[in-house]
Amino acid sequence: MDQPRPEKLALGSAGLGARTRIGYGLGSFATGTFGTVPGLMLLFYLTDILGVAAGIAGLLVFLPKAWDVLLNPWIGSLSDRTRHRWGPRRPWMLAGALTMPVCFAAMFAAPALERGWAAAYVAVLFLLTATGYACFQVPYVALPAELTADPDERARVMSWRVAFLGAAILLSGAVAPLLAGSTADSPGTPGGYRLMGVVVGALLCAGMLAAFAATAHAPDVLRTTTGAPGGLLAQLRAARSNEPFLWLLAAFVVQAAATGLMLAGAQYFATYILGRPSATTVLFACLIMPSLLAMPLWLRAGRRLGKRAAAVAASCCFLAGAVLAALARELPEEAVYGAVALAGMGYAGMQMLPMAMLGDTVAADAYTGGRRRAGLFTGLWTAGETLGLAVGPGLFGLVLSLGGFVPSDATHRAEQPGSALTAVVVGFGALPALMLLLSLPLLARYRLPEAQLVRLREESAAREAARDGDVDAGRTDTSAPTLEQP
Repeated sequence: MDQPRPEKLALGSAGLGARTRIGYGLGSFATGTFGTVPGLMLLFYLTDILGVAAGIAGLLVFLPKAWDVLLNPWIGSLSDRTRHRWGPRRPWMLAGALTMPVCFAAMFAAPALERGWAAAYVAVLFLLTATGYACFQVPYVALPAELTADPDERARVMSWRVAFLGAAILLSGAVAPLLAGSTADSPGTPGGYRLMGVVVGALLCAGMLAAFAATAHAPDVLRTTTGAPGGLLAQLRAARSNEPFLWLLAAFVVQAAATGLMLAGAQYFATYILGRPSATTVLFACLIMPSLLAMPLWLRAGRRLGKRAAAVAASCCFLAGAVLAALARELPEEAVYGAVALAGMGYAGMQMLPMAMLGDTVAADAYTGGRRRAGLFTGLWTAGETLGLAVGPGLFGLVLSLGGFVPSDATHRAEQPGSALTAVVVGFGALPALMLLLSLPLLARYRLPEAQLVRLREESAAREAARDGDVDAGRTDTSAPTLEQP
C-alpha cells in the first residue's frame, strides 16, 4: 500500500503584519501574569496568611506544577493532531482562556478552614488552574514556528512577546501586592487576596482571548504531516534526534528554577530583609523596567553576535545581579535595588533569546523530518519551564524550613530568628546565582547557528522539488537527514 506523502513545507519568509505580531504578543499578558503572581504571592499566602508551615507550603506549590510536567507534553501532542477549522492550536487556547482565570480567582479565595484543609483547598485549585493554563500555553508557544519560516522574523515576534511579557510582569508584580493589602506595616489580608485573585483573573482572561482573536487569520508556514507520540517518555525519545533542542531545554529549565527562586523570595526579601512588605513593588519595578529597556539591545546583540552568544551574555548579567543580591545584608538599600536592576537587564535576554532559539529548533526539525511536531517540542518546553518554576518555590520553601522560618497568620507576624533571615537571602540571591552558573555549560552545547538553519531550509526546498519530480516520474524516495549538532 502506498504511504501518504507529506505535504509541502511552505518555506516563504514574508514578514508578518503588525496585527499578528502584536496580537500574538498580547498572550504574554496571560503567561507573564500567571508566571509572576503565583510564584510571587502563593507561597507567602500559604505561610503568612493561612499559617501553613514553610516546608509543606513549598511542597503544595511544587506538586501541581509537577503534574503539568506530565500534562504539557500530552496537550502538545493532542494539539499536533487536532484538525479544526480554527487550526490545531487555537481551540486549545480558547479552552484555557475560558477555564483557567476562574480557577485562579477561586485559588486566592480560600474559605475559613483549618490550616490543613485550607492548604488542601489551595492545592486542588492550583492544580485545576495549572491544567487550564497548560491548555493555553502549550499551543500558544507552538505558534511562532508555524507563523514564519524566517529566523529573524521569529526573533521580532519574540521581541513583541517579551515586551508584553515584561509589561505584564511589571503590572502584575506591582499591582498584585497592593490589591492584596500589602503596606509598610502589613503583608496583606484575606479579603485583599480575594480581590487580587478576581482582578488578576480578569487580566488573564483578557490576554488569552486577545491572543486567540488576533491570530485568527495568521499564516501557517509549516504545513506538514501530523502525529506525534503522546506520553512524556515517548516524546523525549522522539526529541532525541534534535540535540540543539535538548541542550537548550536543559539550560532553560535550570534558569527557570533560578527565576522561580528569586520570584518566590521577593515578598520575603521585602518583608524581612528590607523591612517593608510594600517594597515588593519597588523590587519588581527595578527588575522589569531595565528589562524593557534592554530588550532591543539583546535583539540587536542576537542578530550581530548570534542568539547563543547573546543568551550567554544575558545569563551572565543576571548572574552578576544575583551575586550582588546575595550580599544584601552588607549593602545599602540603593545598591540592592541596583543589583535587582542588573538582574532585570539579563532577564530580558534570558526570556527572549531562548524562545527565539526554540522556534529555530522546531523549524529545523520540520525541515529535516517534514512533520508537524511543534506541539511536541513546545509541550516538552513548557513542561520543563513549569518544572523549573515549580522547583524554585519548592526549593525556597525548603531553604526557609531548614533556616527555622516561623509561619504567621493574617493577624500576627511572627518574629524570625537570624537563621531564617539568612535563609531568605540565600534563597533570593545565592541559589539563583548558583543555578545560573550551572546553566552556562548547558547553553554552550547548543549549536544551531542561523547560517545552518538557512542551509537546512534550502536543502528542504531542494528535496521537496526533487520529490515532486520523483513523483511525476513514478519514484517515491522521500528520505531526509536527522538534525544533529555540528
